[in-house]
Order: sequence, then C-alpha cells, then structure tokens
Amino acid sequence: MVHWVREPVRVVANLAYPVISVLIFGLVFGSAMTVFGGGDYVEFLLPGMFGQTVAFGVGTTIMMVSMDADRGVTDRFRASPMSQTGVVAGRSIADLVNSSLELLVLALCGLVLGWSFHGGLLNALLAFALLLWLRFALVWVGIYLGLLVKPEAAQASWMFLFPLTMFANTFVSPELMPGWLRVVAEWNPLSSTVAAARELFGNPGVGGDSWAAQHPVLLAVLWPAVFVAVFWPLSVLKYRNLSR
Repeated sequence: MVHWVREPVRVVANLAYPVISVLIFGLVFGSAMTVFGGGDYVEFLLPGMFGQTVAFGVGTTIMMVSMDADRGVTDRFRASPMSQTGVVAGRSIADLVNSSLELLVLALCGLVLGWSFHGGLLNALLAFALLLWLRFALVWVGIYLGLLVKPEAAQASWMFLFPLTMFANTFVSPELMPGWLRVVAEWNPLSSTVAAARELFGNPGVGGDSWAAQHPVLLAVLWPAVFVAVFWPLSVLKYRNLSR
C-alpha cells in the first residue's frame, strides 16, 4: 500500500484507464458494434471491461515486483525475521485491494452509462468474486515473472497482455470471429471469466455451441485454480532463491 503514497500518479492512471476505455467504446463505438443474439452493447461491454481491467493488473504486478527486486527492497524483506511466504502473499492481497477499487470505479461508471445487472444481487456478487478470483491467480503469475525479469523487460509485458484481452470475448462476441480465432477466444481463460460474469449479471452476449461457451462458470473457477496451483509455489520458490 506504500506504493499508493509513493506513486499516486500510477494509482490515478490505473483507475482512469478503464473509465476512459468504457467512455470510448461505449459512447464512440457502441452504436456501430453488434451483440450476437441482440442486446445493448454497453451491457455487453462492461463485463468485458471488468475482465480487461483484471488482466491488465498483472502488468502492474510484474512491474512493481521487478522494481522492488531491482531496488533491493525484496532483499531487505528476505533478510528480515518474517515469513517469506507471508511477504509474497502480502503482495497478492495489496493487488486484490487495488483491483477491487478499480472494479468499483468501473462499475459506478457503467451504471451512469446505463449498464445494470439483472440476475440479482447474489449473482452479481458471485460475478465480481470470479473476477477477483482470476485477478488473484494472475497475481501469482505476475509475481513470478516480476522476480524473473528486470524493470526494463517488465515494461514489455503490455505487448503480450493487450493481445490476450483482444483475442477474447471482451469487446466482440466470438461467434462473429473467423473460425480459428473463435476457438482461441472461447478457450481463452479471460473469456471464461467474462462469459461467466455476463451470465451471472444477466447481460447479453452469453451462449455458443462449444463446450467452453456452454460451461463458462465452471471454467472461470478451474482456469484460475490451475494458475494458482502452478505459479504460487513457483513464486515462493523463486522469492526464496532470488539472485540478481
């Protein structure tokens, strides 16, 4: 949380980007966009923006972890009489708080633009829980990669995150994509969480013929579980054996 005080501009930028994106896609491009099966594009868009915000958060995690390691902050923590696993877990909690705030701001912006949830409050809370579950999983991916690379290389993470969010169902229904890209989009872990959120929110754009499209909630639970199972132990091991 100290980063909030030390780098307030970064915090403001992280909050402003999704809001600006919603305004651009919702107001500027929204009238020209088509939702497969019909429906309002803003209601289709918001769960996609929630997902993109969660995915982009891993770039911040990679950058902050890499900077801490490069500046010697990580070494000071490792030399302190504290649980090394706890230090790494603290990073994940801090990032979850950041993402929760970003999702809250984005949801309020969406409500102003006409987005709403129609599946009841409990389903809406479950949708946000799945989004944060994916964020929690991606935190561990980000921590591991952040401990591997220098800050200069960490900046390049956005080059890979942007295609990840575009080759998905964030802005366009996979049914409107070419055959090969549709398969990629439907099995994208981000797409599973976004589709599950749309289903729970009661927003348009839900459905499809593939197994992945018909079981989004299940995959929205399983994909992050796989990431956590793989990258949590890798992150802790890398932290304990860090050498730069």
